[in-house]
Amino acid sequence: MKVDVKKFDIYRKINKDLTEPTVTGGCISIACVTLIIVLLVCELYSYLSPEIVSELFVENVDSKEYSSRINVHLNISLPRLPCDVVGLDIQDEGGRHVVGELNNTNKTPINDNKGCNFESTFFINKSPGNFHISTHSAKHQPDKIDMAHIVHDLRFGEDLSDLNILGSFNSLKNMDKSHANEIETHEYLLRMVPTVYQASSRSKIRNSYQYSYAYKNFISFTMSGRVIPAVWFKYDFTYYSKIS
Repeated sequence: MKVDVKKFDIYRKINKDLTEPTVTGGCISIACVTLIIVLLVCELYSYLSPEIVSELFVENVDSKEYSSRINVHLNISLPRLPCDVVGLDIQDEGGRHVVGELNNTNKTPINDNKGCNFESTFFINKSPGNFHISTHSAKHQPDKIDMAHIVHDLRFGEDLSDLNILGSFNSLKNMDKSHANEIETHEYLLRMVPTVYQASSRSKIRNSYQYSYAYKNFISFTMSGRVIPAVWFKYDFTYYSKIS
């Protein structure tokens, strides 16, 4: 069947009864209508599809949303160290020094009471510092201190795992050092990036932190003998990130 392209000419400037449609006019009309439909579909798709945008900016300490504290969730197992000697110590450059933090802390015996699962939710200040698992708060130091461990979770700020966002929000998840030498100290150097998530301009802002890490293990000695081993998490901050 032959199609008469002339009938598609919609750009005749005077009455149809006084004009003669042309092939060129019909082709131009078809091209314009097709372009309009394509643009309409693209704009509709763009409007309906959320876009994730990452921005980096300096955190405003005068903002009402600024908080000087960061929530931390730590879940770690020490398979060869009993719970009665395991403790959490926190210190930072602002002068904070806490030994044996026990608030919001659960210690569960594992491995026939020879080991301990330590889970705690605590806060740190927004200044460089560290927190570490040690026996410093124990009333009596055990003869053997084995800091072999498994880090199940380490998160900072609000938990965004329900959003299925790609990012380094739990970089040490399932870090296994359970076969480490029994007299070693373990040190994680964390570089933290404050991250704000907002699904849309009207949705609630959620504050979290991504982090990268470097790991090292060593055995320390002083003039008086070997230093008590521990699992150290030393942290510092870098640029601010926003995901919307």
